[in-house]
Amino acid sequence: MVNNDNKLYVAHSDHPLVLEPKMANRHGLIAGATGTGKTVSLQVLAESFSDLGVPCFMADMKGDLSGVYKAGTLTKFIEKRQNEFGVTFDFQPYPVQFFDVYGEQGHPMRVTVKSFGVLLFSRIMSLTDTQEGVLTAVFRICEDKNLPLDDLKDLRAALNYIGQNAKEFQTDYGNISSVSVGAIQRNLLALEEQGGDQFFGLPEFKIDDFFVTERMHDIKKGMINILAADKLYNNPKLYSAFLMWLLTSIYNKLPEKGDQDKPEFIFFFDEAHLLFDDASKALLDQIEKVVRLIRSKGVGVYFITQNPMDIPENVLGQLGNKIQHALRAFTPKDQKSIKAVAQSFRTNEAFNTEKALLELETGEALISFLDEKGAPSIVERAKMLCPQGQIGPITDEERKKAIKESGLEREYRETEDRRSAYEMLIDEAKEKEKEKAKEQAAKEEEKRKKEEAKTSSKVVKKSSNGIFNKILVPVIKSFLNKWLNNFLKTNKKKR
Repeated sequence: MVNNDNKLYVAHSDHPLVLEPKMANRHGLIAGATGTGKTVSLQVLAESFSDLGVPCFMADMKGDLSGVYKAGTLTKFIEKRQNEFGVTFDFQPYPVQFFDVYGEQGHPMRVTVKSFGVLLFSRIMSLTDTQEGVLTAVFRICEDKNLPLDDLKDLRAALNYIGQNAKEFQTDYGNISSVSVGAIQRNLLALEEQGGDQFFGLPEFKIDDFFVTERMHDIKKGMINILAADKLYNNPKLYSAFLMWLLTSIYNKLPEKGDQDKPEFIFFFDEAHLLFDDASKALLDQIEKVVRLIRSKGVGVYFITQNPMDIPENVLGQLGNKIQHALRAFTPKDQKSIKAVAQSFRTNEAFNTEKALLELETGEALISFLDEKGAPSIVERAKMLCPQGQIGPITDEERKKAIKESGLEREYRETEDRRSAYEMLIDEAKEKEKEKAKEQAAKEEEKRKKEEAKTSSKVVKKSSNGIFNKILVPVIKSFLNKWLNNFLKTNKKKR
């Protein structure tokens, strides 16, 4: 919730703990073992930003976060918290837009193959460096030849075409191995079986549709955009790559804002460790760059994970606002990790941070936010506030109603299939077949004419020989006989 000073009141120690709105774009972390309260903390933050008029995005792994669509209800536990904190919770619904890559539990979200890019494709298909190089060449050739890559059939057609004509492109784009092309094609088949054919295509999701506010009870609230990720999570690399595409698209879309009184947008990246597992150096560099620079565009990124050590140090060092729930220490490695997490906080002499990490109850956390000057506050042991929306999922009927009432349903529900690389290459192949058929027909015609000419020549020669044998030969013979007889008679007389 937002207090009277327009700050985000999200937890309570022996006093309210607030997050400074102008420091919210300095990013944050919500961490803790399974079942320690991370999801509720995420909901509390999302609702608080919405109260501030700031839209946000978050992925919903189990459907629990959909409860923000409905007002919460007073329970004995919440009543106890109210009395303990000296506050009265104002249970209320929040504006929500539901999305689903597969279009089952929300508006479909699609991206074109070209927009997704080589780096993220390489990530989801686990390509080798050589295969990534070939895919880079394919994207470049398609760009140079004005072949739009919208969906997977476009990419498959382009790979077939370029693979069959590799020698033609070798000079300008380097060696394109048929083995690499085949490997990429096999990976595309696997991706299609996982539903990738629904994910890639048109209409492409417009990032602007995230940056929405809605007036509720005379208060302008930020839209809470929820991605149903329970099915998408079954393909961890596709899930993490898609969220990275969204974050990169936001970064590319927004102009520089500088320091502001509150952020433009908040991006919650749940199960953040999936983004970094087995990530290439190029992808890690891109993640670090986006996280470092996106805050100047008014965007705060909050990573949610079980252990802060899941996040690379170069990224973890940029996360200024921390909510750390309980950790578990079952192995020596776990114990070492807990010690490192404890050392990342400014010491509070009132308690042992390392010991507290193991003792925290569900809904309790160690909290350190940036103060007005941007310095980390001394760590506090506190209890999170309760959400104002419903805790737990809404019904299927309520979700369908929310989806139907949204103006985005008409815009994104039906797919588009414009003329792109697939159709263009098919037409080009047909034209080549026609040209080939014409050339073949011309060759056949030329061959026929030569045969006719040869046959005519033989007929003429034969006819000439017939005339010579039938007419001229007898005449010549008769003439020669007469001449010979006359010659002989003349010789006899002379004797």
